Amino acid sequence: MALNDRKIQILQAIINDYIATAEPVGSRTIAKKYNLGISSATIRNEMSDLEEMGFIIQPHASAGRIPSDLGYRLYVDRLMQKRELKQEEQQLLQSVVTRNISQIDYLMEETAKAISMLTNYTTLISEPVSKGAKLKQIRLLPLDSESVVLVIATDGNYIKNHVLKLSVVPEEQKLFDMGRCINNILKGCTWEDIDERVVVILKKELQEYAYILPILLSAIEKTTKGAENIQVHLSGTKNILAFPEFSDIQRAKSLFQTLEQKDVLITLLEEQKNDDMQILIGSENTLQSIKDCSVITTTYKMGDGTRGTIGILGPTRMDYSQVVSVLNSMVKNIENVLQALTDKKNDT
Repeated sequence: MALNDRKIQILQAIINDYIATAEPVGSRTIAKKYNLGISSATIRNEMSDLEEMGFIIQPHASAGRIPSDLGYRLYVDRLMQKRELKQEEQQLLQSVVTRNISQIDYLMEETAKAISMLTNYTTLISEPVSKGAKLKQIRLLPLDSESVVLVIATDGNYIKNHVLKLSVVPEEQKLFDMGRCINNILKGCTWEDIDERVVVILKKELQEYAYILPILLSAIEKTTKGAENIQVHLSGTKNILAFPEFSDIQRAKSLFQTLEQKDVLITLLEEQKNDDMQILIGSENTLQSIKDCSVITTTYKMGDGTRGTIGILGPTRMDYSQVVSVLNSMVKNIENVLQALTDKKNDT
């Protein structure tokens, strides 16, 4: 059975209508709304063929049809039209960039909020990591009477700030000297290079301030070691409740429980295999608890080998075209801000 142009037009009409209304679509609705130039009877025959081919399903005996996962896949791969963001959408995304953001974790948090607000779906963003990163620069700066800021930069121009709580905070000049000493020893090292011999050298050089080493090394490990220390920012979880697909309490509860598990969130983002945008629809997802959802992921980059992932999760009838446009725009914004942060750090 051939998937001719008329069947494709009808399938696209069903998908567009179902995305907008969440109601099964009948032949009369298509005939009235989409002006295809064919009768309701002809549309019914074509819909029967589309159902037999697996592109649409009939949820109830007396209902119209809704797209199947296979139908959505055809739509995403062949039929989806490129959508330009509206001015207000662009302004919302741009507002994240124009804020005085100086911390990567805050940038990721604000980005997740903006995307979930704009799309009404759930947003997941991982902070950038660089597996096997080499240390480029380490600095210690005073914060208050109990804390110092540890600034760690890697060879991928990834910069991460850590607040270290200390029982005794050295004077500013001493902190500067300690940072320079640590940097001289560790510059160019990966986490795996920091063995017992290196630790002994650090203790000897730091002398009475060697008490800082355990928390300092822990911060370096978190920054350089890789995926197991990925920080994930989640926003818009409650947006799920607005969709009729999740009006069933048990169904919604199962999804909420899934999104509360950090390792599951990391798994969702690690489904992203390369730098291209990836769309997983319904049953294509590996996690059973999100088989009724679609997940769209893409990457943003920050220097060689350093990258993070943005994911948007919603019902399978999500507005794919809008999400793709939002992600494309946000990636550019994030990369611009990260580059500006890197340039600012390098100039200081």
